[in-house]
Formats: sequence, C-alpha cells, structure tokens
Amino acid sequence: MSAATALGQLGDRVSFLALPLVAITALHADEFQVGLLTAMTTAGSLLVGLPAGAWVDRLRKRSVMISTDLARALVLVTIPLAWWADLLSIPWLYAVALVHGLLTVFFDVAYVSYLPHLVGRDKLVEGNSKLSAIRSVTSIGGPGVAGPLVGWVGAPVTVLASAVGMALSGLLASGIRKPERKPEPAQRPRLGSEIREGLRFVLRNSCLRAIMLGDAIFNLSLVMYQTMLLVFLEREADIGPLGIGLVLSGMGCGALLGALSATWFSRRIGQGRIIWLASLATCPLTALMPPARPGWSLYLAAVGLAVLSLGGVVRFVAQSSLQQTLTPDRLLGRVSATARFVSWGGIPLGGILGGVSGSAFGAAATLWIGALGMTLSSLATFLSPLRTLRTPAAEEPPPRAEVVR
Repeated sequence: MSAATALGQLGDRVSFLALPLVAITALHADEFQVGLLTAMTTAGSLLVGLPAGAWVDRLRKRSVMISTDLARALVLVTIPLAWWADLLSIPWLYAVALVHGLLTVFFDVAYVSYLPHLVGRDKLVEGNSKLSAIRSVTSIGGPGVAGPLVGWVGAPVTVLASAVGMALSGLLASGIRKPERKPEPAQRPRLGSEIREGLRFVLRNSCLRAIMLGDAIFNLSLVMYQTMLLVFLEREADIGPLGIGLVLSGMGCGALLGALSATWFSRRIGQGRIIWLASLATCPLTALMPPARPGWSLYLAAVGLAVLSLGGVVRFVAQSSLQQTLTPDRLLGRVSATARFVSWGGIPLGGILGGVSGSAFGAAATLWIGALGMTLSSLATFLSPLRTLRTPAAEEPPPRAEVVR
C-alpha cells in the first residue's frame, strides 16, 4: 500500500499545482476564475459526501480505491489532449476539476476506512503517521517536479505526469493481498437510513463534533488563503513557477517533519490536546506572507507556511486516529464521509470567497483574511472535551451507535 499511496499522492500534488497554473499561465484566468476552479475541485465533498460513505460501506474498500485511481487518471489525461487539439478552455478545466473531485471523495473515504483493516486498531496512530510521512514526501517532490515541468513543457502537459502517477497507484493497489471480507448487506438497505445512522453517531459525540466544526472553519479559511497564494506568488511576489514549486516543497518538508513527529506529540501531549494546540501554535504564522516581498521577508513567510504544514499533519494524524478509534468497523465509511462532508463542505465556498475577495480587495488582503480564520478555528476544539483529553479509550469511550431500521 505504501508504494501505491506514494504514487497516487505524487500525482495528486502535481495536479494541485498544475491545474491552477494551467488556468493562470495558459488560459490567463482572472482571480475569480481561479477561485471558481478551486471550488469545482472541492465541490465533490458537498455533492456526494454523505452518500459516498454509505456506498463505500457496502463495498470492498480496495476495489473502490483501484477503480477511482484509474478513473481519475483518465479524466486528467483529457487536459493535455484538449491542449494539443486547441480545445482547452476554462469550462473544460471546470468540468475536469469537478469530476476529478467527485472521484477523489470516494477514494478518500475508502482509503481512510481501509486503514484499520490493514494495520489493526492498536496501531492506528503509527499507521496514520507513516501514511502522512508518505504524503509529506510527495508534497515535497510533487511541487518540486511540477514547478520545473511547468516551466519546461507548460502546465497542460505537466498534468500528464499526474495522470501517470494515479494510474500506477491503481495498478499497485491491485497487488495488495491481505484478504478483505465483503461487508454483509443489510436486510433492507436504505441509503437515507444509512446516512442518518452515520450522522447520528458523529453528532452525538462531543469530540467528533468539535473536530468537524474546527475543520470546517480551518478548511474554508485555508482554501481562501491557498486560492490567492498562487496568484500572490505569481503576480505580486513575481517568483515564477519554479519559485512557487520551491515554496510548496518547503511546505511539504514541514509536513514530513510533522508526520515523523506526530506519534511523539500525541503520546507526549495527549491525542486530544494536540489537536487544538497544533493549530493555535502554527496558524498565526500564515500572516507572514501578505506583507512579504522578494528577499528575506519572503523566505521567512515560506518558513511560516512550512511550520503550518507541520502543525497541520500533527493535528490530522491525531484526529484521524481518534475518529477511527471511536468508530465501529461497520460505520467507518459513513463516519468518515460525514466528517468529510461537514469539514470539507465549506471548501467550495472558500474557493469562491477567495476569488471574490481577491477580485475586490486583492490577493494580499485575502491572505490576511484566511490567516485570521485559520487561527480562530482552534477555538472549536479548545472549547470542547479535547482541551484535556489524552487518550479517547480511557477518557471518552466510543458511544454505542443506534441501529436505524
């Protein structure tokens, strides 16, 4: 699974940089169009976030991961093909981003739900840390590869590298041999009842509620920030695709350090407490970017983003492991999808708000707004039982889910 994860994440990180740069450099999109592209990329969580969990719970997770990886590769290939045929346009990019995002929802829900089966519940923190380390390495390598490629062959052709990575990921995942039992279907499976069961389980748990609310605020603010970050670096800081790739690779370095230290932080500080502390300690550093200009201030701002990534991964590992620990096997897909729906539901809005704010006030002002929102997101988890929680099993046992008939 490690090799498949590495290639899939590498492809994803390449496309994360290449898609908006296709719009900015090849199609000369304005700030609002870039924001709308970001919204299309993440709209899948809002459109199919809840039913995705119920559907994934009915299937073998590995099969879902393989099929969605291959489908995402096919969708991305259409961008260089359309470019070579002189057919590529902003609406085409929107369509690709939307379909790719829908498929990513199913992949991510299956991916998170498959981990407890693969490593066992007693090794979830270590398992999530290792997978986060792989994601972090690709966060370094992805922009590091994509930046020069965009400069040499252009952004549309660079997307082809992303498609190849995802296709190889799907092929390697098919080689995972650990047996996975097919979920037993309910006597009368009803999508609505299954969705409500997942929602009820999450909303009755105070820790999961706080995590979702904090994530929703953080993700909306982060996407506002990221939407204008590329515009700011390209047009105001004037550092070009290679420089942008280096900044994003620096964020990947911070994420790698976070993945390598996440287990230590969770054990030393507490799995619950590190969730709010990581955000509170690192999010304010994002305010270093808006006033930055080429030179030492930009270098310092890039370090701030790297520290943000470190804290983000530490928080992600802790809360993912806590969520998986509290959730029964049969509800893993639905709880993961519910958390994703609530936490990521505001991301399309964040993309649109980022584009509107960038058009009205400029990229730098939007970065200030995003930095403030990310910092305030830690209040949701601080003002909850997570403020003093060390280990969920000891202090807050999993609530018993009510079976909906």
